[in-house]
Amino acid sequence: MITSFDQLDLNKTYSYADYLTWQFSERVELFRGRVFRMSPAPNRRHQEISFELSVYIGVFLKGKHCKAFTAPFDVRLPLPENKQKSGKVDTVVQPDIVVVCDPSKLDEQGCNGAPDFIIEILSPGNSRREMKTKFELYETAGVKEYWLVEPLRECVTCYHLDATGQYVGSRPYFADDDIPSWVLDGFVLKGRDILNEWEDLN
Repeated sequence: MITSFDQLDLNKTYSYADYLTWQFSERVELFRGRVFRMSPAPNRRHQEISFELSVYIGVFLKGKHCKAFTAPFDVRLPLPENKQKSGKVDTVVQPDIVVVCDPSKLDEQGCNGAPDFIIEILSPGNSRREMKTKFELYETAGVKEYWLVEPLRECVTCYHLDATGQYVGSRPYFADDDIPSWVLDGFVLKGRDILNEWEDLN
């Protein structure tokens, strides 16, 4: 039984079945079977941004069929190579905010399939992971919309899948912008509603 992160072999690949047996407190993610330890507890700035975003999205979704979830929340991403392994799942992520519009993807463990909408908030220790590795995973898995929130630059960049399954990115949105969702029809976040919160912490 794995009871400590240090017992894991970081050169080995693991599956979601392995992940479920681990008995330690550290939060980890699986990227194509490789284990990545998540950053330490997010700082105050990260948490305030996450809370504000989840409140606005939650209010918008009230009474609608889509559901929003905040980390920690396991998302098992379907990747093309998994189909060649008899459905073996080896990619599990914990995005900051997830919106799922297909109830068949939800179970007691979280989300089994690509969410419709994911938001990641960058922290100093995870910027490369969110900007490159997770971007590629979300695109490949078919996550329809992906927002990348950058507290240090005080901006939000939005991506959505085009007809070829590739992400198309927006220009960066700032405090004086309205930020529309491509997936959540009618949802528009006013940049000042969250960016002003960041300015108070500078």
